[in-house]
Amino acid sequence: MTLSAPPATAHDPQADGGLLLTDFTLDPGDLDWFVVNDNVMGGRSEGTFNIEQGVLHFAGSTNTRGGGFSSIRTNPAKLDLSEFAGIRLQVRGDGRRYTWRLATNARWRGRQISYWADFDTQDGAWTTVDIPFSRFIPRYRGATLDGPALEPGQITDMGLMIYDKLDGPFELRLTSVHAY
Repeated sequence: MTLSAPPATAHDPQADGGLLLTDFTLDPGDLDWFVVNDNVMGGRSEGTFNIEQGVLHFAGSTNTRGGGFSSIRTNPAKLDLSEFAGIRLQVRGDGRRYTWRLATNARWRGRQISYWADFDTQDGAWTTVDIPFSRFIPRYRGATLDGPALEPGQITDMGLMIYDKLDGPFELRLTSVHAY
């Protein structure tokens, strides 16, 4: 899948809330999400998701005796978001801290890195979360790197994760993802 910003003459992308990346109305989901839990490294966290009636429901339980994370990610896509300032999410959370993850073809020591930006949720409340691209930090397997900086025109996949170093159940609902 390739998404790019419309030509500047088409319309003002911020006038309508930005570029819609997904609103979860296609079955099984227009970005083809999949689960990656910490069991890939011997952890014990569990998480899954489903998409119903335009809402992605991400839920499970984290266990810090191991990796301590659960995540969902999109299959590879090509997203040129160079004309935008960040990612906008519509979420209903549980009061825990979550992370939005972006990846590009950037490498560190020959290995693909990802970019993380944390956001807090309010228990039971729908909120709009704006995450500027400038807040995304390069990481490799959880370790913070000095660079390279995120290139919004080169995004290859996105993801949602919980890695707040707390044990216990989590639940987040997501109705849309925009570039703003």
